[in-house]
Amino acid sequence: MADTGHVDLNFLARQIDRLITEVDSVRDDMTVLTAMVMRLDGSHTALLQEVRATHAQIGRMNDRIRKVENESITPSL
Repeated sequence: MADTGHVDLNFLARQIDRLITEVDSVRDDMTVLTAMVMRLDGSHTALLQEVRATHAQIGRMNDRIRKVENESITPSL
């Protein structure tokens, strides 16, 4: 910028280049953060599926144990 207070084209060009660089940097940051969130979301979904499957497995095992216990208490004729 000149001492007269006027803005020349070179000054504007430098400022635009700086803004473009900053926008590119923010875009890269957003890409990384979005990928992190998507990975965490996928991990959370997989964890929920695993917990549900484990819960169902334990429920089936409890049913089998109850059946065995009932058979041992009341022998069949």
